[in-house]
Amino acid sequence: MRFLRRSLVGLFLLSVTLGVLAYAGQMIYGAVQARLSDEPPERPARERVFAVNTVTVTPETITPVMTVFGEVRSRRTLELRASAGGTIVELSENFEEGGEVAAGELLLRIDPTDAQSALDTAETSLAEAEAEVAEATRAVTLAEDDVAAAEEQLQLRTQALDRQRDLVTRGVGTEAAVETAALAASSARQSLVSRRQAMATAMARVDGARTALRRQEIAVNEAQRRVAETEVFAEFAGTLSGVTAVEGGIVTANEQLASLIDPNALEVAFRVSTSQYSRLLDGDGRLIGAPVVAGLDVLGVDLTATGTISREGAAVGTGQTGRQIFARLDDAQGFRPGDFVTVRIEEPPLERVASLPATAVDAAGTVLVVGEDDRLEVAQTEVLRRQGDAVVVSAAGLAGRQAVRERTPLLGAGIKVRVVNPPEAGDAPQPVNDLVELTEERRARLVAFVEGNSFMPDEAKKRVLAQLSQDRVPVRTVERIESRMGG
Repeated sequence: MRFLRRSLVGLFLLSVTLGVLAYAGQMIYGAVQARLSDEPPERPARERVFAVNTVTVTPETITPVMTVFGEVRSRRTLELRASAGGTIVELSENFEEGGEVAAGELLLRIDPTDAQSALDTAETSLAEAEAEVAEATRAVTLAEDDVAAAEEQLQLRTQALDRQRDLVTRGVGTEAAVETAALAASSARQSLVSRRQAMATAMARVDGARTALRRQEIAVNEAQRRVAETEVFAEFAGTLSGVTAVEGGIVTANEQLASLIDPNALEVAFRVSTSQYSRLLDGDGRLIGAPVVAGLDVLGVDLTATGTISREGAAVGTGQTGRQIFARLDDAQGFRPGDFVTVRIEEPPLERVASLPATAVDAAGTVLVVGEDDRLEVAQTEVLRRQGDAVVVSAAGLAGRQAVRERTPLLGAGIKVRVVNPPEAGDAPQPVNDLVELTEERRARLVAFVEGNSFMPDEAKKRVLAQLSQDRVPVRTVERIESRMGG
């Protein structure tokens, strides 16, 4: 009985345990099914806020600067050519490539032997012509005296004839005497005519002699010009370029020997597009004399020269576009014809405009501005100019509003933003002075490179050497020189 009772108790406990386990499994299964069938609870959506940098649109008057590239030219360039052929017997010491000559300086002389001989011959012929004129003039004087004597003789013969006729009238003369007196008067009259013919011939001789004299004077002047053409003088002060002549060389007529360039009469020629050209016109459609600044970078020293627009090209060249404009440069020290320079042109001022970063305006000319409740709004504007990394836009309707500096695909109308502006320019930390101290060895290498650079203008050399002589030298200058040294 005892075994049976314990067996029944064990079986009962086993049954209870199985029942509890089955109930627990049922509860777990029901809970899982309920969890899977229930919808998840909705959570309230959170609006995303973007941080943006903005700039305040402030209307102002801005003078746009147009940047183009141009070439420096000389307004006075003279080709030196040989007017006569021959051997060069004399050459100026300054007649060399890059030589500076003064106005009126004798540059070279070609052998004048042949020209001088022709001049001497012409002068001899001129002396003969002058002697012929003098002799013909004296012949005219003698002819005039002969005419005067013949006239006086005719007058006496006429008086004698009148007297004989008077005697015949009074009955004391004879007809034979009258006839003799008449024949004498006729002979005197004939002699006067001959003398006048001789005087006309003498006067014609004078005219011919004077014509020959004039012809010889022309020949002398021509010979003198031929002699003068054997010498070449500098028409103005300037610098020689393209020199080909040497002393003892033989040149032909009209052969180019060099070019004389006036370095003080420089201008810059540059080409602008049609739209840029329209900005440089006044109300009457004429080109304005806008100020320009030409810049040339030479070993860390920026050579600059100011000038004024003077004229424009008469026609557009074949295959060209836009307009070619010329500007005269004032005091362009260090510049040489052929320099490729950067030209900055001041356009007429624009009023009630604002300058914005280029990243603030899209291709459609719209900007994003911060509106009510810090939400973005799209505002339309007109892009007037592009100045490097900035654009000049019309400030109409945007005055005083905050525009987003950098637009991204995530930003658009209705987006809520948080304005995080960078510090103003006045509050920004000032950069450390970009100067560096050089060792003596490094300084000597830089100075030697600058002094040995033959392509560098003397004015630029002086400026760079003056900077290198200081205790602290600008880093920008050192880096540019060393970049050209290869070090």
